[in-house]
Amino acid sequence: MTGITGPLSAANQKIVAEALQGALVDLIDLSLIAKQAHWNVVGPHFRSLHLQLDELVTIARDHADTIAERAVALGINPDGRAATLAESTQVQQPELSWLEDGKVVATFTDVLADVSQRMRARIDATNDPDPVTQDLLIAVAQDIEKQHWMFQAQR
Repeated sequence: MTGITGPLSAANQKIVAEALQGALVDLIDLSLIAKQAHWNVVGPHFRSLHLQLDELVTIARDHADTIAERAVALGINPDGRAATLAESTQVQQPELSWLEDGKVVATFTDVLADVSQRMRARIDATNDPDPVTQDLLIAVAQDIEKQHWMFQAQR
């Protein structure tokens, strides 16, 4: 069987592949650390943060699937393996302990700001080579930035 091919030139495919793979790693790891915090958050705002973190997990997982499927449609193999994430993630990792609610808010405010910044760089990088991918990355950034605002408002 031959592989999947897409409409991009080799040079454009390389640029888009890097953007999509970086976004995929960010989103998968974001979903994992949000779930980790969801299980370990404690404090007076436990319930609202517990639910908010689950919302963030759902957003990250849904976007990760869309990003990975876009890669495949372009003939790019997405790599969401644990070893790849461990090797290449840039997402700040929470402590392995009970996480005080205020610390969760501060951590996720910072994490989401960092992810947003990387998404915006990917949006810029894909402007010329693939506006369709750029559009997907804009949707990711929109949701990440909304979540950033919602965490930041709790500081």
